[in-house]
Amino acid sequence: MKFDYDAKYFNPEQVLDCGQVFRYERYKDGYFLVARDKACYLKSDKIKTVVECDDVDFFYDYFDLGRDYSEILRRAKEFGVPLLTRACEACRGLRLLNQDKEEMIYSFIISQNNNIPRIKGIISRICAGLGEKRNFGGREYFTFPATQKIAAAGAEFFKAAGAGYRDTYLVSTAQDIARDGLGRLDGLDGESLKREIMKFKGVGEKVADCIALFAFSKRDSFPVDTWVEKIYREDFGGALKDRKAINRYFCGMFGDISGYVQQYLFYAKRQNL
Repeated sequence: MKFDYDAKYFNPEQVLDCGQVFRYERYKDGYFLVARDKACYLKSDKIKTVVECDDVDFFYDYFDLGRDYSEILRRAKEFGVPLLTRACEACRGLRLLNQDKEEMIYSFIISQNNNIPRIKGIISRICAGLGEKRNFGGREYFTFPATQKIAAAGAEFFKAAGAGYRDTYLVSTAQDIARDGLGRLDGLDGESLKREIMKFKGVGEKVADCIALFAFSKRDSFPVDTWVEKIYREDFGGALKDRKAINRYFCGMFGDISGYVQQYLFYAKRQNL
């Protein structure tokens, strides 16, 4: 099965290369992406982006295709920030994904003090070791493992997969989720959710913001890393040093579109726009 969408507002490269997702790779003339236990192939000719998959409803929602991004871009440009205005023009095809909560929690624990190629490698090895083998379009892939399997795997498995000191964080968090579930987190406001997420072992402010934004769709979140600090200093003329204070500054400015703005700015700065 396949469906298509206006490439002006759905650019696979921009969607996948902005740090919100790790289970993808270049394939043929597009990308092969795995989400949870499903896979798809997507490509674009700059007029239409085509998604081939075995679950149209899942991926239509996953890529957030029911949302009007032209309105988000219009609101972002009204702030009159030069970098943000350039980003809104050049990165109109960037969309925030609706991703699986458990997969994102473990993925962003792995992301701590890490780079994207290493993160992708660690997650790939974990999925190969604990996930289920599947096939889509003649290509094999592995599902993201269930929490129970992660909880039972033991720290040594994750250390061998390259997770380093994050091994115990993964096991502890998986054991917490296996025992208590995530139901208590549903419906919480952004700040309350962030406090609860930070109760997972080893999860700090930035990772909690990423999880809130990418797993729980809290679009008023604004993760602050070294790139965002650079943006704050160079493009907003900021003098604050504390990341929590920088986070409050951006959230106060951009409100309910903070998460979209963060991704536009982050991607644009890395692309040197």
